[in-house]
Amino acid sequence: MRIRDKTVGPRSPAYVIAEAGSNHNGSVETAHRLIDVAAEAKADAVKFQTFKAQRLYPKSAGKSDYLGLDTSIYDIIKAMEMPSEWLPELCEHSHEAGLAFISTPFHEEAVDILDPYVDAFKIASYEMTHDPLLREVGRRGKPVFISTGASELEETRHAVKVLRDSGCNDLVVFQCTAAYPAPADAANVRALVTMRDALGVMTGLSDHTRDPTAAPMAAVALGAVAIEKHFTLDNDLPGPDHAYAVEPDELSRLVAGVRRIEAVLGTGTKEVLPSEEELHSFARRSIFTTRDIQAGETFTRDNIDVLRAGKLGAGLPPADLDRVLAATAAMDIAAETPLSADHVANPNH
Repeated sequence: MRIRDKTVGPRSPAYVIAEAGSNHNGSVETAHRLIDVAAEAKADAVKFQTFKAQRLYPKSAGKSDYLGLDTSIYDIIKAMEMPSEWLPELCEHSHEAGLAFISTPFHEEAVDILDPYVDAFKIASYEMTHDPLLREVGRRGKPVFISTGASELEETRHAVKVLRDSGCNDLVVFQCTAAYPAPADAANVRALVTMRDALGVMTGLSDHTRDPTAAPMAAVALGAVAIEKHFTLDNDLPGPDHAYAVEPDELSRLVAGVRRIEAVLGTGTKEVLPSEEELHSFARRSIFTTRDIQAGETFTRDNIDVLRAGKLGAGLPPADLDRVLAATAAMDIAAETPLSADHVANPNH
């Protein structure tokens, strides 16, 4: 699938989404700085989140134990809202920086708000069972990334069907562990292979581990077409998503690591590579004379051997040794000559 000027797919470089999320902390200037950091790290896209507290939780929903904060989840979410008025300038800045602009809608109205600006939509893990939202996103016809944290394969299959039936043709399904941060041994990166095979979709990784490179690089080695990672300007900033996000230098390391993995993975075609050309001719073995041989003399292991060619040029391949040993020399041959077919007379019976 295409997102602006880049292709997302198994024959393209992994598409790296720098997830700014709500780490703008209510400051549009911080949001712009996050875009700059994503561009400096050479990510492909920057992503924010679009939600309203009143469309996520009841006010009486209580506190989240995992956050460990003495504040209701409603109030925490309320403080993290991003004003929709920011969208035009953040979109423009992202495009000027060479990044695609993506956001996650958390309610149906947010899809309408985002549609004029985003190059793709992202569905969060906890929204993958929100069929009305999936249908609203799917009918927009834009590329979609969907995370699958805290879900089972059949739930993922259902979400994919809802999106497909709504008109979504361009889809990437992310393996994701819904823990913040996720323990390394819970990343379960191989699940992206399971989903790819079982659902017939392109898959990737939305990584919540604190390590900037291990899970993303493993995912790319397993065929992930896209990687998403939360990032922040500083882990010490206030807010629930900063502590487990990677910092700017780590985001750069992530992208560089992914590109190194892609470089060593190669194309998969088994062939002589340009870097092997010299030794392909220099070190491959051929049949050589080991002393002067006169015309009519029988070839034996005393006068020929299978040697590496060096700069002398290739001769008959080792596979022809038995045939040559049953033949005679068609002419005088000097020592250390690579044998050619012209040097060999009819087999000596």
